[in-house]
Amino acid sequence: MELNKKRSNCPLSCSLDVFGDKWSLLIIRDLMFGNKCTYNDFLKSDEGIATNILASRLKGLEENGIIEKLAHPDSKAKKMYRLTPKGIDLLPVIMEVYIWSEKYYEMPADLKATIQEARKDKEKFVKQITKELKIKIKEKKSDS
Repeated sequence: MELNKKRSNCPLSCSLDVFGDKWSLLIIRDLMFGNKCTYNDFLKSDEGIATNILASRLKGLEENGIIEKLAHPDSKAKKMYRLTPKGIDLLPVIMEVYIWSEKYYEMPADLKATIQEARKDKEKFVKQITKELKIKIKEKKSDS
C-alpha cells in the first residue's frame, strides 16, 4: 500500500491499492461507525487483527491521506486516528457494501434495521453521517 504505487491506470485498481484489503476497510469502518480511534481500540475489534498488520494498515492509510494521526489528549504515549476529508468521502462506498451485505448475509437485527432505513434515502443518510464525521474533525482540531 505504498503511496502512489500504481499497478495500472484503472481507477478501481488504484483505489483498491489504497483501501481495498480487508483490514483497511475494517479500520475505516471502525472510524466511521465504531467510535474507535486508538491503536488499542482497533485491536479490540471482533475480527482480531494482528498487531503487525494493524500497524502496517494504519501507516498506509495515513500515507495515502485517508486517516491522520494525532496526539491523544489524555496520554502522551497514545496516538489517536481520525478520518480525513478524503477518508470521509469513502462513506458512500462503505454504505453500498453494507447494503449489498444486508441482502446476502445474516446480521444483527439493529444493524439490519439501520441499513434498511438508510436505503430508503441513501443521499440523506450519507449527508447526515458525513456531517457528523466532519464535526468530529472540527472538534478535534479545536481541541489541539
